[in-house]
Amino acid sequence: MSTCTTASRDLSEPLAGTAATASTWLLVEQPGPWGTEALTASRLDPAVGRALERAAEDTGVRVALIRRPGRHADLHTGARHRVFVAHTRPGRCWIRTTALDDPARLLGLDFTALGAGDPGGLTLRPHDPPAWEEYTGDPLVLVCTNGKRDRCCALLGRPLAGELAASGVHGTWEITHIGGHRFSPTLVVLPHGYTYGRATAQGVKDVIEVLRHGRVVTDGCRGRSTWERPGQAAELAVRETTGEDGADALTVVRTEGGAPVWSVTVAHRDGRAWRVDVTQVAAAPPRPQSCGSPLGSPARMEVIGIRAARRPAHGVRAMAAGHP
Repeated sequence: MSTCTTASRDLSEPLAGTAATASTWLLVEQPGPWGTEALTASRLDPAVGRALERAAEDTGVRVALIRRPGRHADLHTGARHRVFVAHTRPGRCWIRTTALDDPARLLGLDFTALGAGDPGGLTLRPHDPPAWEEYTGDPLVLVCTNGKRDRCCALLGRPLAGELAASGVHGTWEITHIGGHRFSPTLVVLPHGYTYGRATAQGVKDVIEVLRHGRVVTDGCRGRSTWERPGQAAELAVRETTGEDGADALTVVRTEGGAPVWSVTVAHRDGRAWRVDVTQVAAAPPRPQSCGSPLGSPARMEVIGIRAARRPAHGVRAMAAGHP
């Protein structure tokens, strides 16, 4: 039986501008099975899951559950939860980590501060907070594997996560949902926030090796989660045009307009800038956006023009995820 991934591949559906949007990721370890809406359908207390979703709303923080690759027996255990918070803005990327017995304590975080990239938001209330440590290991590789959300994520994501972990990619975790099932296997790499689709184990290893040297692989890249989707497409277009591969070399400094047409200004740290015209179009012919869903025409970002421009005056706010 055909899957949404097969249809997307057969139609050569473009990947650019399809990444989940988040300036900051809050990742909570939750072993065992996950339901379709994992924050409220797992061994995590559903009341805590709902409260975390509400707390993160409109802050730029995306909350997701993670687990180590492998079998996920429903053991009903009260294991300690590893937690990561990762901020993705160029030049300001960081990851902090801790372990908690009770994820409800995360409701004491300052989500607005974290979405803006301020680690001061990690202070937990009430007092006696756990120690947050700077994470200095390999980039986190978060592979979407939630088969209850879409079977392609299980059929393609789980084998990839297992292969990566078995081959020594120590930062590999499974994650509940990052969107774009039809691009499976799909993953996000933190702290930079670049998201990839139709991934292979060797391709992921290449991404990690390049990131260790401060560069980014654009092949198979869906975009940087820091930016809203027009900005994701614009940044990748500038990279394709200029050959720039510095992970933190480019910043989306202005986005003007609204659906279906935007004008995005992308600036280089050396002072150059580009104006990128992006339009939203309906993908044709119709295809399933997810396995089991009816045929539809998912919106995609198309770059229709790119030209040199002046860098906006200092202080113009970027269109980061969650901060229009």
